[in-house]
Amino acid sequence: MSASIDVHGSKRVLMIVANPGTSPTTGWPVGFWWAEVSHPYWTFTEAGYEVDIVSPKGGDLVADGFSDPEDDSQYSAHDILSLGFKKSPTHSALLQGTTSITDVSIDDYDAVFVAGGQSPMVTMVDDTDLHDFVARAYEADKIVAIVCHGTSILLKTRTRDGDLLVKGKTWTGFADAEERFADDFVGQKIQPFWIEQQARKIADTNFVVQSMFKPFAVRDGNLITGQQQFSGAAAAQLVVETLGR
Repeated sequence: MSASIDVHGSKRVLMIVANPGTSPTTGWPVGFWWAEVSHPYWTFTEAGYEVDIVSPKGGDLVADGFSDPEDDSQYSAHDILSLGFKKSPTHSALLQGTTSITDVSIDDYDAVFVAGGQSPMVTMVDDTDLHDFVARAYEADKIVAIVCHGTSILLKTRTRDGDLLVKGKTWTGFADAEERFADDFVGQKIQPFWIEQQARKIADTNFVVQSMFKPFAVRDGNLITGQQQFSGAAAAQLVVETLGR
């Protein structure tokens, strides 16, 4: 069932995608990761969900080069789903002129899905407005799903009682082993910090990872997290399994 069909009572997902930024370690432009947008979008729309794509600050969004199926690196050349999304005028337009989260209401959605990429480590990790938005969604009993480097916000997102949202939670995110592989692949340090390394310093939380670059997502209550770019669809599927069709 296509999301373009008006289905009475269909579930609604708010997908939050990172704004463009610049890496402080590489100097590269950074943005969202294609597969973490296109693959979950496909999962949700195939389930009959309506999906709105927004960003923390609003405006046009830009993908990380290595995530582009047409990039010279060929790193993501296998990703024909993202290629289709990119080449579709209707779908690619969803990433232009995005609405800011300040102009949407959590009450209108059943779930929030935060996509990753390299930008979240720069533009999202200290964005307190975004953290507050995600915490409010969580405390309103919405499903909150976050994948890959988007999970960096969970290192700092706090609920109204002042506790980290991940207190007492089992969750995942980009693994140290994957960071090491990526650094070796490009021949330099990429990220300003590593999520797993920082997560393991937090008391009263359970950060878990599985095999490198394999689909892995975990649900703990209404928090769903995915390990890396191959886990977007897995995290989205957990949302669908939780909310139903």
